[in-house]
Amino acid sequence: MSEVKKIATRDSYGDALVELGKEHENLVVLDADLAAATKTGKFQKVFPERHIDCGIAEANMIGIAAGLSTCGKVPFASSFAMFAAGRAYEQVRNTVGYPHLNVKIGATHAGISVGEDGATHQCNEDIALMRTIPGMTVINPCDDIEAKAAVKAAYEMEGPVYLRFGRLAAPVINREDYKFELGKGVLLREGKDVTIVATGLMVSAALEAAEKLAEEGIDAEVINIHTIKPLDEDIIIRSSKKTGKVVTVEEHSVIGGLGSAVCDCLSAKNPVFVTKIGVNDVFGHSGPAMELLKEFGLDGDGIYARVKEIMN
Repeated sequence: MSEVKKIATRDSYGDALVELGKEHENLVVLDADLAAATKTGKFQKVFPERHIDCGIAEANMIGIAAGLSTCGKVPFASSFAMFAAGRAYEQVRNTVGYPHLNVKIGATHAGISVGEDGATHQCNEDIALMRTIPGMTVINPCDDIEAKAAVKAAYEMEGPVYLRFGRLAAPVINREDYKFELGKGVLLREGKDVTIVATGLMVSAALEAAEKLAEEGIDAEVINIHTIKPLDEDIIIRSSKKTGKVVTVEEHSVIGGLGSAVCDCLSAKNPVFVTKIGVNDVFGHSGPAMELLKEFGLDGDGIYARVKEIMN
């Protein structure tokens, strides 16, 4: 069997911006002195006149993006998630969210898989922060193909969008003919015993866990939720009615992220047993990305063990 291709979704972000830039002259890209890391440097090389390096001033970058959007431009403001969602939160909320401006935020290096950069850069709170902003669309793609499609969808829609990308190379699980639908979850594996709802980097890990569970006679249904807001409640409700048990998996705090969104939905419309797998109200720490994921139970083996424990 050939080895699964792995591509970091931050690379996908840079590639998608270049392709969109060829088609749309109103697309502009802003960065906060991190173009090499966020991969917006790819766009800068092709379209230097449409790339603005704002320096290490993320709050100001969001303000510039807001201004550009009022002049007919479609700005993609780019930085690490810790800075785009954390340092610039007030500007995102008041300058972009409140007037509902057409600004797209490309946040890379999210989650503990940032690795050796440590707790100060491992943003596990950004989905929670962005979900609370009225009218903000929140997208967390799982692989290269989905990430490129998500960037295109973000450009095409009107209004603010938060796009979450990772530093670590992620397995490519989708085919080239994959059709991305904003706000629609994707059923990746049918099952009858338990529903695993995953997002971002955790989607491939959830599929790996489901295969291991099958060997134990546990039939897990796996759903990919790439758009966390607005959430596809229909697919989650349908699956939860079939299995009666739901497990959410995210490379994010268990407070306020995908798990909380799913619980909000199910508690109101189909109360069932829900377990949230994620970062359990702690900060991360420095270490190799794969070892950190294993330590936090966010690899295939960790998810498998937790679900097996729940089923038993």
